[in-house]
Amino acid sequence: MEPFTQLRGVVAPLDRANVDTDQIIPKQFLKVVRRTGLGEGLFYDWRRLADGRPDPAFPLNQPAYAHAKILLARENFGCGSSREHAPWALLDFGIRAIIAPSFADIFANNCGQNGMLALPLPAAQVEQLFQKVAARPGTELLIDLPARRVSDGAGWSAEFAMDPYRQQRLIEGLDDIALTLRQEAEISAYEKQHAGA
Repeated sequence: MEPFTQLRGVVAPLDRANVDTDQIIPKQFLKVVRRTGLGEGLFYDWRRLADGRPDPAFPLNQPAYAHAKILLARENFGCGSSREHAPWALLDFGIRAIIAPSFADIFANNCGQNGMLALPLPAAQVEQLFQKVAARPGTELLIDLPARRVSDGAGWSAEFAMDPYRQQRLIEGLDDIALTLRQEAEISAYEKQHAGA
């Protein structure tokens, strides 16, 4: 998993609350178990018109947000089913962080397990960011995870709270498998000691 320390990138606004994982990555894209190639299905029903062409009104289809690394949304982002394909699709598209007032717990955990930051900010600060992005499409933010700070380089900044354990795992790029492998010597010693049992 790629470590997450600092991220500078364009913010794409998705001015919707209760965005569920069924919309993040619809069911027809869940046939794969690999983490690549899912970006094409990200928000599929919202990104396309009835005839299948890209909807020019959808933010991620607009040139200003084509290479966005940060998604800005409203409360309860990632609700619905627990599909891990949702953060996979966001990552495959290029999104490494989502800023919203709140997240579904399972979705936030799945983000952390995949090196993505689910960053909660108070609704008032999220609203400020929506206004900044509306006034200047292509706005960039800098997220500094060790400092727990997000800023726009033009005077706006906010601190955020985060569980220290989850923060350290993201900074070091450790998923559950990597954490287990840190104990490889002890595991091997145990297996040798109990091989005949």
